[in-house]
Amino acid sequence: MARPARARVDLGALRHNLNIARQRAPHSQHMAIIKANGYGHGIEQVARALVGADAFGVACLEEALAVRAAGIDRPIVLLEGFFEAAELPDICEQQLIPVLHHAEQINMLERARLPAPLHVWLKIDTGMHRLGFPPEEAGEAWRRLREMPGICRVRVMSHFAEADDPESGRTAEQLRAFLDVTADMDAELSIANSAALLSRRETHLDWVRPGLMLYGISPFEGARAPEAGLMPAMTLRTELIAVKQLKAGDRVGYGGTWVCPEDMPVGVAAIGYGDGYPRHAQTGTPVLVNGERAALVGRVSMDMVCIDLRGIQAGVGNEVVLWGPGLPVEEVAQAAGTIPYELVCAVSSRVPMEYGEE
Repeated sequence: MARPARARVDLGALRHNLNIARQRAPHSQHMAIIKANGYGHGIEQVARALVGADAFGVACLEEALAVRAAGIDRPIVLLEGFFEAAELPDICEQQLIPVLHHAEQINMLERARLPAPLHVWLKIDTGMHRLGFPPEEAGEAWRRLREMPGICRVRVMSHFAEADDPESGRTAEQLRAFLDVTADMDAELSIANSAALLSRRETHLDWVRPGLMLYGISPFEGARAPEAGLMPAMTLRTELIAVKQLKAGDRVGYGGTWVCPEDMPVGVAAIGYGDGYPRHAQTGTPVLVNGERAALVGRVSMDMVCIDLRGIQAGVGNEVVLWGPGLPVEEVAQAAGTIPYELVCAVSSRVPMEYGEE
C-alpha cells in the first residue's frame, strides 16, 4: 500500500476564486500570479484551470516555458524579467513579456538584435524598495524604452509593501507616488496585488495581479478566506498509522518535549517535515481527525507527527487533514508561527498531488 500522505487541488475552487477577483475588479484586466509552481499547487494544472485570466505572472523563464509546454498560449509576464541577454531569443520566440526593473536590462535590450517585437513592463519602486526604478529615474527609463525600435508596447507597474494591513498609510502614499510618476506616460498601469484588489478599489487601475487569493487564502493577517467568498484550493491529508495508549508522564517524540498529563491515546500520522509540513509547528497546532478537531503534541519528525486523541474515536487508517476545507491553512500557519504562502509552497515532491473538481 502506498504511503497515505496526499495533497488534493480543487480546480473548481481556483476558477471560483478568479471569478471573485473579477467581481471585485470588474473594469481591470487580471494577471493571475502562478509563480513558485503555482504557489505549490502545480503550475501547469493551475494555468489550465485559470486559462480565463487575461495573462499569467511567473518569476522566470523556466516557469514560463513550463506553462508554454502545457499548451497555454495566454500572455505570460516574467516578474523578475531576464537575467542575461542569452534569454532574449526564447523570450521573443515564446512571446513572453519581461518586467524591466534595473538599467542593465535596458542596456542589454539596446545592444540586442531582437528576432521579434517585444512587449515589456517597466517597474517603478514606489516604496517597497525591492525591485524597480526609483521615481526620479523612471522617466528616463520610459523614454529609452519608447525610443527602442524592437519594443512595441510598454506597460508600467509597481508593488505595494503593506496592502495586507488595512490600517497602513503607506499604501495610499505608494499609490499617489505611482500615479504622480506615471502621469505623463501613455501606458496601462498596474499596482494592486490580492490584498489591494480585495480592499482598495482605487488601486485597481488597468491591471490587477491576484496571487494568494486565487488559491483560496486570505492575504490579511488574522482573516480567513471565506470572509472574502474564497474557496480553499488545496487539502493536505494523510492517515493514522498507529494509535498508542500512553501513560501519564510518558514523553512524546524527539527531545521528550511534551509529557502526557494523564493516561491517554496518542495517534501517529504519516506526514512530517520531509513532506513539507513545518517542523516548527508547535504543540497545539490544529488538525482534523475523522473531521474532528485535534492537536499536535511533541516535535514534528521528518515523516510523522503525533496527535492528541483524547475524546476522539480513531484508529489506524483514519483520515487526518492538515489543512483544507474545515481547517483553514491561515489558522495552521498562525499556530505554526509562519505565513500560509510558506506552507502551500513547501509541500514536497514526495507528496502525490491529485486534481479534481469538488
